Amino acid sequence: MIKKFLLVLGICSVSSAYAQGGMLIIQNFTSNYDFHGTIYANNNVGGGCYPLITSKVPDAIVIPAGSTAKYENYRDQYSSSGFPVSTWMVYLAAGSPGSPRPWSHGSLIPGGVISNNTKWSMSKFQMYHAGTSVPETYFNGDIGETAAPCNTTPDNITTPYGSAKWFTITTGTDVYTYLIIQ
Repeated sequence: MIKKFLLVLGICSVSSAYAQGGMLIIQNFTSNYDFHGTIYANNNVGGGCYPLITSKVPDAIVIPAGSTAKYENYRDQYSSSGFPVSTWMVYLAAGSPGSPRPWSHGSLIPGGVISNNTKWSMSKFQMYHAGTSVPETYFNGDIGETAAPCNTTPDNITTPYGSAKWFTITTGTDVYTYLIIQ
């Protein structure tokens, strides 16, 4: 109990300096492949990479060829995204079991302790032939923010079948993180 209290207290202490990193936009510009993937967010400032959040339900987010998904934050994406996540998996520390939390959980809403201490950091994905359950074996990978100390994935993947690029644009206080698939 004391460990959990200290962990929450520690998370709260950095919340004023760190907030969920704006909107995540996944643009699948391919005409031949559907994106199947998991998205991640975590604390990259003073928290030892935790909390760590992953999309849980659906098991894989599917973004059809030629489509765009927008994830404003853990809560609002549920009603505004065409490809919403209904359950997020939350890991509070290394070695701790994950806790499934619905999109409406208090810690995940804007201003909530988890939301205030995480930002979009990466995706694990596999491309599938459009409209099928057949994967393109050689168009997949882990991609993310290479500047993040908790993430060692590349920000660019290039294959003979297509490419993917992860980048962030900041304008004033607005932050937009993109995963572009071509």
